[in-house]
Amino acid sequence: MSMAERFARLPTAAKLLLILTAVLLPIGLALAWMGETGIRQADEAMKGRAEDQSRAAAQAIESLIARNALALRVSTNGALSSGITGACERATRSLTIAPGVAQSFELEDPDGKSICSAGAVGDTGSLPLVAPGSIKVRISPGLDAVAVRVGVVGGMATALVPASELRTAALDAPGEVQSLAVHDDGRELSILGSSAPADELRLSEWPIGDGSLSARIGARAERITTRDRLVLLLPLLMWIAAAIITWSLVSRLLVRPLKRLEGAVTAYRPGEGSTELPRKLGPSEEIQGLRNAFARAIDRAEESEQATTSALEGQRRLVREVHHRVKNNLQVVASLLNIHGRSAGTPDARAAYAGISRRVGALSIVHRNHFAEMEENRGIGLRPLVAELAAELRASAPDTARSLAIDLEVDTLFTTQDVAVAVAFLVTEMVEYAMLNAPTDSVEITLRRTSELTGRLSISSPVLVPDVDGEPEKMQFERIVGGLAKQLRSTLDRKLGRYSVDLPVFPQA
Repeated sequence: MSMAERFARLPTAAKLLLILTAVLLPIGLALAWMGETGIRQADEAMKGRAEDQSRAAAQAIESLIARNALALRVSTNGALSSGITGACERATRSLTIAPGVAQSFELEDPDGKSICSAGAVGDTGSLPLVAPGSIKVRISPGLDAVAVRVGVVGGMATALVPASELRTAALDAPGEVQSLAVHDDGRELSILGSSAPADELRLSEWPIGDGSLSARIGARAERITTRDRLVLLLPLLMWIAAAIITWSLVSRLLVRPLKRLEGAVTAYRPGEGSTELPRKLGPSEEIQGLRNAFARAIDRAEESEQATTSALEGQRRLVREVHHRVKNNLQVVASLLNIHGRSAGTPDARAAYAGISRRVGALSIVHRNHFAEMEENRGIGLRPLVAELAAELRASAPDTARSLAIDLEVDTLFTTQDVAVAVAFLVTEMVEYAMLNAPTDSVEITLRRTSELTGRLSISSPVLVPDVDGEPEKMQFERIVGGLAKQLRSTLDRKLGRYSVDLPVFPQA
């Protein structure tokens, strides 16, 4: 199927939307690119601003640590150059005159053994040794400060920069820092925590102290708001709105009325009365004119349907009359055979007339039930058929078999005319054979449903013996009942005292 054919099969509203999209697509793409570019540039600017704030906080922390390291080196170098005795007092006097540096420190010998201390420094034994002129910065073992250790001639000095001073330095820097943590290879010191969700922060890592420490700083992640995005994408949104509004108008004023009209016309069923078409179909005069044209066409179709129905009814009455006359004619033939049979000169002739009369009567019964089936339109009922056939057989029985009992156990089953004719003849043949050869024994006729589409007919009598050979009458009987079973597309099941055959029936209603 080509693209043109596929496009032609689309609804009108979809065609209009595709046409508008194709015409305005270049403008829409240009507007979308401009809006996306503006959003991306604004987002990059906000990201750069957050990085600048984090960089300023990291530089303030590194400046604080460098100032403490320099002051500690100068004071320690002067204190140890005059000997170990009184070194801490001399260092304390030097640090006192240095503004903004830690006043708690500890002096150690080159092996890391404590010489003296000022203030609370804590355990510093796990800190690395440093050579003269070197500086090491680590998280303090107590996880509450940054430890600065400097090496001088004759020993070392260790000072702690508390977390509160680091926090003050970071907050005094330009910008707004939301979270701050300092960590080395194995420990981390949380300086400033944030209650803001993680998705509202921009985290960045900054090296401190020649890379021996790293500061993880979180600044507020300013983002483009929904309102800003709408403003930047307003031209694109206007294009989309124009296409949707146009599609909605066409759908409401054109497509929807046509769909309502189509539904009313589709729901119309000839012969079920006039269909009421919707009267309000929008402002379109053309659609209203189409509605009126459909109404006129439906009226003409209804008139034609009524004429056809009348003709069919007449034909049905004619067919019923034909079937009725055929049934009457068969009954007249059966009556004439009975009359001639009673006046026949020999018993064999009277028996022949009676046998023919019984078969014509069976066919008449089937024909009458077929006439009833045409009235109810559900198939020939086997139960009334077998019951009426049994009564007819008892009535036409010879004098020697007037006391013959025919017991019936028949389910309510329905079948076609062809099957009913074969069943009627099969029952007639077997009952007649039983009444002529064993008139004092009863005959039992059963008909049971064996599946959704099959039933089983069984006739029981002591005279039904499958293995008797050599008797012409018996052989003729076996050929007849076997042939009738084949008409039912089944095999006659011969057992001593019971012959059975399967036959097709209609499913249960």
